[in-house]
Amino acid sequence: MNVLIIGGGGREHAIAAKINESKRLTKLYAAPGSDGMADIAEKVPLAVTDVEGIVAFAREKEIEMVFIGPEVPLLAGLADALLKEGVMVLGPEKAAAELEGSKVFSKNIMKKYAIPTGAYEVFTDASAAIAYLETAAYPTVVKADGLAAGKGVIIAENREDAVAAVKSMMEDKVFGESGSRVVIEEFLTGEELSLLAFTDGKTVVPMIPSQDHKRIDDNDEGLNTGGMGAYAPAPVGSPEIIDAAMEKVMKPLVAAMAQEGKPYRGVLYAGLMVENGDVKVLEFNARFGDPETQAVLPLLDTDIIDIVEAINRGTLDQTEIRWKDGYAVCVVISAKGYPGTPVKGDVISGLEAETEDTFVFHAGTKKENGAFVSNGGRVLGVTAFDRDLKTAIEKAYARVRTISFKECHYRNDIGQKAFRHLT
Repeated sequence: MNVLIIGGGGREHAIAAKINESKRLTKLYAAPGSDGMADIAEKVPLAVTDVEGIVAFAREKEIEMVFIGPEVPLLAGLADALLKEGVMVLGPEKAAAELEGSKVFSKNIMKKYAIPTGAYEVFTDASAAIAYLETAAYPTVVKADGLAAGKGVIIAENREDAVAAVKSMMEDKVFGESGSRVVIEEFLTGEELSLLAFTDGKTVVPMIPSQDHKRIDDNDEGLNTGGMGAYAPAPVGSPEIIDAAMEKVMKPLVAAMAQEGKPYRGVLYAGLMVENGDVKVLEFNARFGDPETQAVLPLLDTDIIDIVEAINRGTLDQTEIRWKDGYAVCVVISAKGYPGTPVKGDVISGLEAETEDTFVFHAGTKKENGAFVSNGGRVLGVTAFDRDLKTAIEKAYARVRTISFKECHYRNDIGQKAFRHLT
């Protein structure tokens, strides 16, 4: 089977690595791909939003299956266009992807179908939002309605910070039109959990639970990022918690989308808050999470092409999805300046020294004069596997310490929250 993956980051590198394990794979392409994954996927010089170009390429190369990594092409209708051509797709159609494309849409669906989430208000006028902040409880959460590369959520500790967040989104347009509407919502307490699931629009099958680390610095301090690391399985996602999440969140959400005439097929990501044995939804994403994918997919023990075929044929209920025993830990190495404007072009050393049970996923690199250089905010994701979590963490950091570039940064505490539950 000829397969195409859309995207070129660490998530897509991890997806490509898993596809590459399939005995059903004939040829793997990536648009645009990256130099870091060029050894397993042929790069195609097409932008992720070039719907016409991607469809034409799929037709030319007789592509049978397309994995859509990022959210932007989903909201551009790429899945819709490919499905019309008879191509199997991992990724929801545009109408269903609005679950991620609009925080307002997502919150309204949850409210309508009694899916547990924080209380919220929606504003299209900055002055009305600022007036509301006079009476809000703090901390509070200010969210840009549209896509903002994982940075459109501000946790405001006080009114001054909340007002600044509203002004930056609605008046200064730091996220463009994505901030023309904002959601101000209740700050939820507890421990965060990422739960991804495969769904064909009827059946919902959870993946192993994972935990992301959003803040730039150790101990969850500093600015919010797209994610500085993840591990799986996360013990906060106990069998009882996963059952609660499936019965109260995942299954009702997929049923709700079908009821709304926007059937959801693909990967559904729920960012959850766990407290006192219960769950509430922080956000939904319409695709694999990043960096959770770099921790979850290495543990998948079923052919991913079989799973995606079942999603497209509506036979997920007949497909056994198996997972390896053990833990995977991903540590993100970022560039100076991230999550603001990252420094690019620094030569990366130490990539050659591969060690057993570790994988280096390229998130923001390119090759210049035969050497890899930094080319993004999150530069690399270093993942390690072991049957024991403590050993997996040690392996990941041992590999991280062999890699360096000027003023690179990483957290030193990825996976440590797990031991609250394991001791």
